[in-house]
Amino acid sequence: MEFFTKARAIKLRSHNNKYLVADDDQKTIRQSRNVSSTKSRWIVEPVDGGSSIRLKSCHGFYLTATCESFLLGMTGNKVIQSQPASFKEFPIEWTPKRVGTKVELRSFIGKFLRANGGPPPWRNSVTHDEPHMNSTMNWVLWDVEPIEEAINLFENAKAVRLLSHHGKYLHAEEDEESITQDRDGSSKTARWTVEFVPGADNMIRLKSYNNKYLTASNIPFYLGLSGRKVVQTVPHRLDSSVEWEAIHEGNKVKLRTLYGQFLRANNGLPHWRNSVTHDIPRRSSTQGWILWSVDILDILPKSTSPQEISNNETPSTKIREEQVVEFPQAQTQTKIVDGRTIYYKIADESGNIEDEGEEMSFTFRGNGVEELSRQLEEEIGIEDLIVCCRNPLNGKLFPLMLQLPPTTIVLHLIVVPADSKVGRDLERLGMVL
Repeated sequence: MEFFTKARAIKLRSHNNKYLVADDDQKTIRQSRNVSSTKSRWIVEPVDGGSSIRLKSCHGFYLTATCESFLLGMTGNKVIQSQPASFKEFPIEWTPKRVGTKVELRSFIGKFLRANGGPPPWRNSVTHDEPHMNSTMNWVLWDVEPIEEAINLFENAKAVRLLSHHGKYLHAEEDEESITQDRDGSSKTARWTVEFVPGADNMIRLKSYNNKYLTASNIPFYLGLSGRKVVQTVPHRLDSSVEWEAIHEGNKVKLRTLYGQFLRANNGLPHWRNSVTHDIPRRSSTQGWILWSVDILDILPKSTSPQEISNNETPSTKIREEQVVEFPQAQTQTKIVDGRTIYYKIADESGNIEDEGEEMSFTFRGNGVEELSRQLEEEIGIEDLIVCCRNPLNGKLFPLMLQLPPTTIVLHLIVVPADSKVGRDLERLGMVL
């Protein structure tokens, strides 16, 4: 219960690094990697005179355990959003139990809130159930992330400095590209202007002295290692690569990207010393490397809200006219309003697709292949996939790497499940990063 007593609002992260979300239909509960969505925000309401809690979604509905089977003949029961006639109804009450650093949430009939994996329709679903196998014991364990206290460190801030675990400040170097650490906190390169992301809890952007944004790139810091470069950029559109979620931990914060990596201040031998990457620390000795102290340098005027700052129009958010360019097997478009349209088909086990099969599409606002892959996972419900194009000369599939072609290009992609025969062949040949 102590996980919930200090936070008015939380996010719940499952064993597979996805968040409990309440869909816009005001009924469905599922898992999603989109940490910035307001649909992953849950208001905590303690139940009077007991150890249980209620969890209210961003739509004002409650997390509810039903007695209806998720699939006929299977043990799991549906979990939905509902608006009860009375707060005394037991299906909206959950009893938390601490298990190490995580929690279990037990429903009124003694079953546990469970984040399912596996093939559809199980993948990304949420039920309440008893885990019956050792391999699924951690499916009922959740990380609790408070989401109200962290933003208080920034909400009145116009400009800040960030001090790393090593006693060095986050610097935007004068080459207008590199991000490093340095002990000089008085330099203009250590100053960061705070912008708030509209409609997203705890999400901020940090702009350097030269009006470039702190950006999580897809470029490996060193080939073969997990850390990726953090750089300064001026994107054409303000996408998720420049958005960071502030997570409170004591009197410090962790800054996390949309897909779960943390802003990390590295130490050790050159070239690691004083470098900054985004990564997930794997060892206990490096857990502190993702913690930052926030020094407020300037505060917002009382008449100015963070929302007003974030809503100011900048050239990066204006509609752009693009030149028409040539690209194999691609059509062109002349105006980009808000994102780009991605068309795709799903290949079979051998990598084949039906020429007359339905081509699906969605709007994509990012510019990296990793971000595109994550969004396709959400769209299709496949956790591990490879995003490919077909070579116009020999018809063979080749995976997209790191950055996408210019936004003037309308992409027609082929999605290959990583565990399919063709997916394994591509990985075996070392064609996938």
